[in-house]
Amino acid sequence: MEYWLGHSENSSIPMLQFDYEVTMKRKIQFNLNGQSTSMEVPNHRLLLDLLRDEIGLTGTKEGCGTGDCGACTVYLNGKPVNSCLVLSGELDGADIVTIEGLKIGPELHPIQKAFIQDGGAQCGYCTPGMLMMSKALLDENSNPTEEEIRFALSGNLCRCTGYAKIVQAVQDAAAELRAKNL
Repeated sequence: MEYWLGHSENSSIPMLQFDYEVTMKRKIQFNLNGQSTSMEVPNHRLLLDLLRDEIGLTGTKEGCGTGDCGACTVYLNGKPVNSCLVLSGELDGADIVTIEGLKIGPELHPIQKAFIQDGGAQCGYCTPGMLMMSKALLDENSNPTEEEIRFALSGNLCRCTGYAKIVQAVQDAAAELRAKNL
């Protein structure tokens, strides 16, 4: 820790200034894509940064950093969340699934296949979040209407597709899942 005597910007009154960073670390254990994981993390580190920078899973994207675009969507304890809003200190005992964990064994998940088949991914930046939210919808509703799909994906922004191909991909995946009874 360094400190020195300085002046505040609005005053000539001397004040003591400190130059240090307080890092509170915590050991956490969680399941990540079905694998038990244990690590020491700063409490303030975001789940998004932990996944991308510490663990190396770069499928989850940062779009806005404020929870508005949905590009960073992952499952936390079975529910979709914006990983840019979740602090690592909250993850002890959690179950996390990222886009890398969406596939079923060696096979792509039907929603992933449908996005490829129907052109639901253009530049691909929003695709991981769209896929995670689409799966969450289909887990709850195996036969959603177009309106229900659009509502479920309303928190995920895409600048490329106009959403028609994404909606079609979700409908096709829903039909395949119903046919396979998954």
